[in-house]
Amino acid sequence: MNRWLLLAGAVTSEVSASLALKGALDQRWFYAVVVAGYLSAFALLAAVLKRGMGLGVAYGIWAAAGVASTALLSALIFDEPLTPVMLIGLGVIIAGVLLVEIGSQHATRQLGSSA
Repeated sequence: MNRWLLLAGAVTSEVSASLALKGALDQRWFYAVVVAGYLSAFALLAAVLKRGMGLGVAYGIWAAAGVASTALLSALIFDEPLTPVMLIGLGVIIAGVLLVEIGSQHATRQLGSSA
């Protein structure tokens, strides 16, 4: 399976588990979703790494996409505040991840041309 699809699955699993954690405060059966979600997230992240994606890139995208998605979905599902400052912060996170990915591709090209 494509490593980007696996990474998307890891992010989705982690975000689902994080959202379920808040839901579990009121309904305990959500703890099963929390455990399954985090286990799936780490298994999928490991599969991504096994297919050759750099740890810095994979973890950066996983964590940043997880933070941004969780914040946005928490605002929609739990009616948590989402201020303009928070939206700017999410934009900065996304920009940072893009820079990490661009830097990773640049480093890969440099290694390829020097070999």
